[in-house]
Amino acid sequence: MAAAEEKKRVFIKTYGCQMNVYDSERMTDALAADGYVSTQKVEEADLVLLNTCHIREKAAEKVYSELGRIRVMKEDAARSGRQVMVGVTGCVAQAEGAEIARRAPVVDLVVGPQSYQHLPRLLKEAASGRRAIETEFAIEQKFDTLPAATKAQTRARGVTAFLTIQEGCDKFCTFCVVPYTRGAEVSRAAEAILKEAQRLGDAGVRELTLLGQNVNAWHGDGTDGRSWGLGELLYRLAEIPGLDRLRYTTSHPRDMDQALIAAHGDLPALMPYLHLPVQSGADRILAAMNRKHGSDDYLRLVDRIRAARPDIALSSDFIVGFPGESDAEFEATMRLIETVGYAAAYSFKYSPRPGTPAALRDDMVSEAVMSERLQRLQALVAAQQTAFNRQAVGTVVDVLFEKPGRMAGQIMGRTPYLQAVAVEAGPERIGTIGRVAIDGLGTNSLFGSLAGAQPRPEAPMARNATAAETAP
Repeated sequence: MAAAEEKKRVFIKTYGCQMNVYDSERMTDALAADGYVSTQKVEEADLVLLNTCHIREKAAEKVYSELGRIRVMKEDAARSGRQVMVGVTGCVAQAEGAEIARRAPVVDLVVGPQSYQHLPRLLKEAASGRRAIETEFAIEQKFDTLPAATKAQTRARGVTAFLTIQEGCDKFCTFCVVPYTRGAEVSRAAEAILKEAQRLGDAGVRELTLLGQNVNAWHGDGTDGRSWGLGELLYRLAEIPGLDRLRYTTSHPRDMDQALIAAHGDLPALMPYLHLPVQSGADRILAAMNRKHGSDDYLRLVDRIRAARPDIALSSDFIVGFPGESDAEFEATMRLIETVGYAAAYSFKYSPRPGTPAALRDDMVSEAVMSERLQRLQALVAAQQTAFNRQAVGTVVDVLFEKPGRMAGQIMGRTPYLQAVAVEAGPERIGTIGRVAIDGLGTNSLFGSLAGAQPRPEAPMARNATAAETAP
C-alpha cells in the first residue's frame, strides 16, 4: 500500500442503474487496495472514471459531453505538471469501446463491466502510454475477484447497501441492449452471497437490496446441498442478524415463481414493495417486444402476489411509442395502469438502440405522438403515486433512519414502501428503526414525528396494515 502522502485520488461518476452504483463501489475498493483514495471533486482527481449506462440514447450522449469537459480539465492539469488519467467503464464501454477510442482521444482506458477485477493492471498499461481497452466477456466471474470493502468503508457508505447476485440476461427483449452489454445470465454462488451479506450486517448495514438484470432468475446450489431459487435465498438472508430489511430489483414477471411469492408472505424482513416491469398493456406489443407474457398473465401474477402479501406496493417500467404502437394499444397500457394501481413507475419514450431487433423496424412512432402519450401516462402514474402517499398520512409506520436531513435538526429515513420521510430528531438515531407518525405530505417526501417508541436496533418491522391499498 502506498504511503498516505503518495496516494492518488479517484473520482467516479456513476450513470444508470443500482448495479452501476454497486460496481462503482467495488471499483473504489479495488483501487483502494492499489493506493487510491476516493474524492468527490473531479478537479482534484488523478483518475477520473465514468461508469456508464447504455439503456437510453441520451445517457450515452451525456457521456461524450462529460468527456469534453474532462478533456479541458485534463489539459489544464497537464500544463501544471500533473498527469490525469481518464477511463470509461460500464455498458457504454462494453458496447462502444472502439467508438469511444475514436471520438474521445482524452480516454486512456475503456473497461467493460465484466473486467473490473483487471483495473490495476489496465491502469499500469495506460500509465505507460498505451491505451488500454478490455471489453471482452471474461470467462471468470468478477463477483468474487474484486477486493471486499473494509468494515470502515462499508460503514462510511451508510446503513443501506446493494449486493449484486446476478448479471446478464437471456430474455432478449427486442428493445434492450443488456444481453449484448452484460452477457448471458450468470448467478453468483449462494455461499459467497451469504458471506458478503453477513459481512455487511456485521458492519452496520440494516437494509440490503439484491441486484440483478433479472434478479429473480437467480439460482444456484444452496448450502444445504439443494438447488435454490431467489425465494430460498431470501429465507436464508432473513436469518442474518442486523439485516432487518431485504429488497430485490429488477425482477421479470416470467421468473416470479411460487417460492418467491410465498417469501413475500412469510418474511417480515422482505419489504412490501416490488418493482415488477411490464412495459406495455397491449398483447401485440408485448409479443413484438419478446416479453413472452401477456397482459392477463401479468394481472394474474399481481393477484397472486397480493394474495400472499395484501399490503404490497408495486412499481413498474413502461415504454411508450414502441414501433407500431397504435392509439388503441397505448390505451390498453393506460387501462392496465388503472387496474393495477402503482405506487411508482419509470416511463420512457422508445429509444432505438443499435444492434437490437426493434431498431431495424420501419414503423417508428413520431416524436410528437410519443411525447403526448408519455405526458398522459406520467400524469396517471403521478396521480396514483400521490394517492398512495396520501394514504400514509395519519398512520404510524416503521422508518429506517438513514442520514441527516437538509434542515438542521432533521434526519431522513424510508418507510417499508421506499417513501422518503423527514423527521425532527438527532443524528444518534441514524441506523435505527423507529415508529413514526406521518403528519404531512410534501412533493417528494413525507413528514413525520417520532411516535414515542424507542429505536429498536434489532427488531424487524411489523406489517403495516393501514397501507393495504396501493390503488388510489
